[in-house]
Amino acid sequence: MITRHQARLEAKIHRKSTQRARSKISNKTKAATTETAKYKLKRRNNSQEKNETRGAAPSDPLLPKRKRKTNQITHISAAIIKGRVINSDDKSSPPSEKYPADVNETNITLVAGETNNLMLSKGVEEVSPSQLSNIGNTIANVLEEANAHLIKIEPRLKICIDQNYCHILSPEGLDEEIDAFQSLVRSIISQQVSGAAAKSIKTKFIALFNLDKPDPSIHVFPTPIEVCSKSLDTLRTGGLSQRKAEYIKGLAEKFVSGELTTSLLVSATYEQLREALIKVRGLGQWSVEMFAFFELKRLDVFSTGDLGVQRGMAAFMGRDVEKLKAKGGKWKYMSESEMLEIAEKFRPYRSLFMWYMWQWEQTDVGALMN
Repeated sequence: MITRHQARLEAKIHRKSTQRARSKISNKTKAATTETAKYKLKRRNNSQEKNETRGAAPSDPLLPKRKRKTNQITHISAAIIKGRVINSDDKSSPPSEKYPADVNETNITLVAGETNNLMLSKGVEEVSPSQLSNIGNTIANVLEEANAHLIKIEPRLKICIDQNYCHILSPEGLDEEIDAFQSLVRSIISQQVSGAAAKSIKTKFIALFNLDKPDPSIHVFPTPIEVCSKSLDTLRTGGLSQRKAEYIKGLAEKFVSGELTTSLLVSATYEQLREALIKVRGLGQWSVEMFAFFELKRLDVFSTGDLGVQRGMAAFMGRDVEKLKAKGGKWKYMSESEMLEIAEKFRPYRSLFMWYMWQWEQTDVGALMN
């Protein structure tokens, strides 16, 4: 028996290994086919020359054809997970559409910053791959199930749902791999600067740890230990302000000390996750909420402090958004208590409800993701 997350991880490696194997076989087969065609043409020409010399017909349909031997190309790929060797020929791993999706935990593959190991959402119970078909929500159907739930609660959402596909919680989105440390660093770098400025700072920051590589295209994002090894003055040469340098180094120290771990980000409840991340200087509640939704693909995140969500909900409830805009104040569109009361009925898929509230007032979600 293996845990659900081990089965899911094995399936991912099996699928990728199989794809690589098929690609290699295809390339080899194409090359072999080309060489065989050339060889056949050469033999046919030689045969015709010999036959013409002997006065014989180029070919005789009555002569039995010899069976051509074919060389079989085989390829075996393997990966090691927690001491277990998984071969690409292993048929026991479930396909990706069978990966479980849980409303109470992270639904993304996280890359551990120190080891580059993959870590998936934990399993509540131990199941064999053959039993995964009995699990209700999977990455293949969770978006469909969540949309159906929202429409059942509020039929008016259907037109918005039909017109605004949520790629974040789609099967493709849930099949991504995320480096949590890198994502959080990027979040800090992007605060209060334009997208172009954030991109430039990030490039300079990464370059500090790749001084032996002149080509930026092969630069590797630093690990928490590598960040901790640099002084604040050195980090500032990468374009960071004093405060952001302190924030990023403090974040790295929490990963190194074990106060923040990939395991915690995977298995903690949303409340535990939020509490742990808000303790990090430079990460406020809004940043944590956006990280939990866009990066960790948590299904029940809801941000009352996001103006786009407030504005969308006000419009959704039939209020004059332009008039409310003139009021000013943090809760000019709708009070926090009212937002929570309305969103409560959409549990456990409030993340998706939040997504559609952004779409309702055409908020630039791309800017939020960056």
